[in-house]
Amino acid sequence: MTLKPSCLPTREDSFMSIAKNSVVTLHYEMYDANDQLIDKTEEPIAYLHGGYDGIFPLVEEALQDKNVGDVVDVTLQPDDAFGEQDAELIRIEPADIFPVEVQAGMMFEADTPEGDTLVFRVTDVADGKVVVDGNHPLAGMKIRFKATVDSIREATEEEISHGHAHGEHGHHH
Repeated sequence: MTLKPSCLPTREDSFMSIAKNSVVTLHYEMYDANDQLIDKTEEPIAYLHGGYDGIFPLVEEALQDKNVGDVVDVTLQPDDAFGEQDAELIRIEPADIFPVEVQAGMMFEADTPEGDTLVFRVTDVADGKVVVDGNHPLAGMKIRFKATVDSIREATEEEISHGHAHGEHGHHH
């Protein structure tokens, strides 16, 4: 069989491996310790590869030198994923301090003394009290992260200086 030039891949990412300062798009699935699907992409996500904190470090390490179509399957302990549960982030507050009638599942932002913003989920409401939890919903869980590389391209200078991938049509924050 003879390959004609028009039969060869022409996309830039066809021959590129994942390396520092490449923008990687991928599809992923996340599973809990019982191998139950807990999250997956509908559209691919993009991140800037190379230690910019755009993806879990162990997943980034597994993706190094991979190519379009490659699959990685990484098991993450809580400290490698969403952290351990922090009991100090679970609080019971009087219902009257909230600006609206509160229901379980609602989310509120609160500023910390360090100047950070935490998101608290309402987990229970009873007897004029509201239980809020500032832990990530997946904190304390062992996670299996399975990803398929969708595309790879070189990052722009702007993306590198900002430390993250930008959207398809320019700068998105």
